[in-house]
Amino acid sequence: MKPAAFEYSRPADIEEACALLAADDGARLIAGGQTLVPLMAMRLARPSRLIDIARIPGLAYIRDGGDAISIGATTKQCAVENDPLIRAKLPLLAAAIPHVGHTPTRARGTIGGSLANADPAAEILLVAATLGATLTWREGAETAEAGIAEFVIGPMVTTLPQAACLTEARFPVWPDKRIGIGFHEVNARASDFAFVSAAAQLALDGEGRVTRIALSLGAATPFPIKLDVDALIGTRCEEPKVRDAVAAALEGIEAMEDLHASAAYRKRAARTLATRAIMDAYKDAHARRT
Repeated sequence: MKPAAFEYSRPADIEEACALLAADDGARLIAGGQTLVPLMAMRLARPSRLIDIARIPGLAYIRDGGDAISIGATTKQCAVENDPLIRAKLPLLAAAIPHVGHTPTRARGTIGGSLANADPAAEILLVAATLGATLTWREGAETAEAGIAEFVIGPMVTTLPQAACLTEARFPVWPDKRIGIGFHEVNARASDFAFVSAAAQLALDGEGRVTRIALSLGAATPFPIKLDVDALIGTRCEEPKVRDAVAAALEGIEAMEDLHASAAYRKRAARTLATRAIMDAYKDAHARRT
């Protein structure tokens, strides 16, 4: 199929982009287009106008703010994948991003596009949920921001205003010296959308005990969820204790069911992948004897 007819605009700056959005309820932003264009080709999306922000100056960058790394909305995913600052300060994002699509899609796909699309299976969104990222946007002359937990409210549904343009994502940097990360997902084929994914990051003290831990699940529920496994703080993450903590955290959580996987399968996979992610994070941190 081919996309339905649409108008095309390439604004010179963020103010013009916001004005174009405000003037047309059917307008959509495009930067990399790796999600929107296929949807248009299948006529699952029919925007009246595409507003191309890919070349707006000042929206593509990776900056070290000390306690957080700021990434501009139009920053290409491949730039993040290959950036030494990301590998050093955001190892969880560095581990997850090679799982995003394929090399050609990461060469065009953007960080902001993935976050704004809010696909439940999106790896970048899962990392943002795990680390507690903050998203910033412009609406006209006003700037606003929200934590990722307030930003995503459903599958592919966010609180981003219709006439707003996402400009930046800030990922907190943990100051702890001994940090470990774990990331797992299961899918039909490598680089396909995940049926279930799990991301974990933890920190250890000098004696190898957990001082801080974050764990999130993706693809199993309508949006990534952060699980409470604080029972592991103060422990050395023996696997039976990890399994028990994960099982307790998953109590009462209803998994999605669709053509790809049943709810029961997703729940079982979530327990397994979350346990593996934590154990990998513990081993990773334990190896960092600084």
